[in-house]
Amino acid sequence: MDLNLKDKVIIVTGGSKGIGLGIVESLIREGAKPVIITRNKASVDEVIDVFSKQGIDIFYALAELTDPVQCEKAVAAVVEKYGQIDGLVNNAGVNDGVGLESGNYEGFMESLKRNVVHYYLMAHYALPELKRSKGAIVNIGSKTADTGQGGTSGYAASNGGRNALTREWAVELLPYSIRVNALIVAECYTPLYEKWISTFPDKEEKLEAITKNIPFENRMTTAEEIGDTVAFLLSSKSSHTTGGQLLYVDGGYTHLDRSI
Repeated sequence: MDLNLKDKVIIVTGGSKGIGLGIVESLIREGAKPVIITRNKASVDEVIDVFSKQGIDIFYALAELTDPVQCEKAVAAVVEKYGQIDGLVNNAGVNDGVGLESGNYEGFMESLKRNVVHYYLMAHYALPELKRSKGAIVNIGSKTADTGQGGTSGYAASNGGRNALTREWAVELLPYSIRVNALIVAECYTPLYEKWISTFPDKEEKLEAITKNIPFENRMTTAEEIGDTVAFLLSSKSSHTTGGQLLYVDGGYTHLDRSI
């Protein structure tokens, strides 16, 4: 299916690895022009090098997304480069383990900045261009807003906020024909997931205990599966899909009965 994304300029925060990179790769396959926004120069340089060897040019901007000024400058750099923004994928974040018992005020507030405040900032600064292009926003979220996890109050609260902002923006941006949706991830194996699973004494045993509870094929969701769904939500093929849809690409993990 041609998603009509050719030459569309799509910002992807945290697009240099993991889920973000999967989204970037899906957009490239559809002929779009993804722009990576990241603070990690080493990882983005590696990605750019891989793509350049394939004859693919990728633009990026370095930004610490907890800093409003850097968010604004990153968006401005995209506009200066391409003169347009057709879509925004808010993806960057980290399950940082700021819990209720183990955390504190400073850590909790920092977690919100890392995980939800920049969703607002990036959308705010990209909005003038999205109004011109009648573009789309996709917010990447986590099942923790639905299921909880334990020991991660900041991340869970942020994901609840992401879902609420998705619905709120869908309403506010109706007059501009800007669609806003969210894609919710449960278990997808990424470098950050690897880091978390490695905190357990027997990570293979822990991994098996998780995957056996993923109803569909007892396997992790792939970054490619998430990327392809994001591309669809950004495309004209989903032209009447908005209203804060929360689409779970999780093999049934969040909602299906574990007894199956």
